[in-house]
Amino acid sequence: MKTLMLGNEAVARGLFEAGCAFVSSYPGTPSTEITEAAAKYQEIYAEWAPNEKVALESAFGACLAGRRSFCGMKHVGLNVAADPLFTIAYTGVNAGLIIGVADDPGMHSSQNEQDSRHYARASKIPMLEPADSAEAIAFTKAAYELSEQFDTPVLLKMCTRVAHSQSVVEPGERTEFAKAYEKNPAKYIMMPGNAKRRHPVVEERTAALVAYAETSPLNRVEAGTSNEIGIITSSTSYQYVKEVFGDKYPVMKLGMIWPLPEQKIIDFAKSVRTLVVVEELDSFIESHVRDLGLACVGKSKFSCIGEFSQNFIREQFDGTVTAGKTLDVNIPARPPVMCAGCPHRGLFYTLVKNKVTAMGDIGCYTLGAVPPLAALDTTICMGASVSGLHGFNKASSLPLPGAGSTADSAVGATGRRTVAVIGDSTFMHSGITGLVNIAYNDSNSTVIIVDNSITGMTGHQQNPTTGMNLKGDPAAKIDLETLCRAVGIRRVRVVDPYDLAACDTAIKEELAANEPSVIISRRPCALLKYVKHDKPLAVDADKCKSCKACMKIGCPAISMVNGKAKVDNTLCTGCGVCAQLCKFDALKKGDK
Repeated sequence: MKTLMLGNEAVARGLFEAGCAFVSSYPGTPSTEITEAAAKYQEIYAEWAPNEKVALESAFGACLAGRRSFCGMKHVGLNVAADPLFTIAYTGVNAGLIIGVADDPGMHSSQNEQDSRHYARASKIPMLEPADSAEAIAFTKAAYELSEQFDTPVLLKMCTRVAHSQSVVEPGERTEFAKAYEKNPAKYIMMPGNAKRRHPVVEERTAALVAYAETSPLNRVEAGTSNEIGIITSSTSYQYVKEVFGDKYPVMKLGMIWPLPEQKIIDFAKSVRTLVVVEELDSFIESHVRDLGLACVGKSKFSCIGEFSQNFIREQFDGTVTAGKTLDVNIPARPPVMCAGCPHRGLFYTLVKNKVTAMGDIGCYTLGAVPPLAALDTTICMGASVSGLHGFNKASSLPLPGAGSTADSAVGATGRRTVAVIGDSTFMHSGITGLVNIAYNDSNSTVIIVDNSITGMTGHQQNPTTGMNLKGDPAAKIDLETLCRAVGIRRVRVVDPYDLAACDTAIKEELAANEPSVIISRRPCALLKYVKHDKPLAVDADKCKSCKACMKIGCPAISMVNGKAKVDNTLCTGCGVCAQLCKFDALKKGDK
């Protein structure tokens, strides 16, 4: 029966129908729903791993045991998983292994806009790229066939638009799959002697995959009524091209994005007068076309920055733009901001108050960088706050050129005023090793773990510190205090971020200490369904002096109306942080 299905849900359906038995992933938008949807199938074991490297290594172990497996992540997560990726390209697989990666053109929820197709070429692993939900199911099933036929892991590339849009699918039945494990040291033990013998196998496999790409139904040519222009494209760019031009121009739609066919592209180029490559982000297909000695129009017209659209495609072809529907009213801007009652707000306010430099990390707390708090100084990648803090403080303690001692250095002159801020899930992902480095190499650094008891930014997924697994069942709960002490940190303390005085004391004392320390700012996310809120606050207009001190925390529940503070009781959680800032006692618990 035909139904509408989200692209990510369709991948999960493809896993189910193909007989996948094991899924291990780390949540990351726009890939998260693949694993969440897969977990709903009783036939599939699904888990959240601490990070993408662990997830891929676990999925490889499962395929080695003879069960079809899957590992999912977003594009930056593939950087974390790159270490095992490049080596399992040499070992090959036993049962099929798919590595799902979701790119984010336009950076809707990412710190960069990298193009994952380069990983396929660099690691010499085939990559498939569906353009809608129906292809997401079909390509997932095809990926397992490819994986086992060519003895290789297969990358399945999604992007934000395909992952988070719905299209029609026709679900099928599940086919079970299992095979025995056979010991094969020469294939799976990648010590230099074995690896040298595996590299030629990889090159032979790539050549065989190129030959497969020439005739594979994954790559197809759609005829057009005019041969003036021929378009080579893939993924969402294919959808835009078809919506703009319909059947006017012939289109080569590439579903197997690596390795790319050669003769098929050459023959297509001969059949048209002008060859155009339409692809988001980098000139991946275009470079391949040019390497074949073919002239084409590509990034000279189509940007390597951001997402495309139907209007953008039409404008680049003929300069015309079809106006879409617009509203006659001006909609006010809605900049990203931490939620009302967010437990991170009080901690960030205290850091700003104390003029502390803060190395930030990846999570919803990254919104602490947004005015009016503007509390963060850096955000690079998962775990970089802790490692970066170590380097910052070590370098700051070195003598300046020409100085006689560290007393003349930056840290000696100003005192230690730099911290790292990292979430509980991100700390488990890649903050632990940075903290080990701080302890082992003895940098006088303070790490603040903002523990909101969930993986907040990607939609409330469980992690090793929450005491529950992906399905919500009880699981081992990592004790952050014990863990921090175990790696060599003696000063570990817990504070409630709603208590501004306690936060202030903790930050002052730990920055003054002459050894590494950890502050755990602990309070559950205000949006968790089991968190009970206090009564909303109300403003006594007679006491309000319009000083706007309550506005300094950037809470969306507080505004100024007719020169007086006003609390929106539909948003306010009653956390009381704003009341602690009011010197005139104008903020009190309300009646509703």
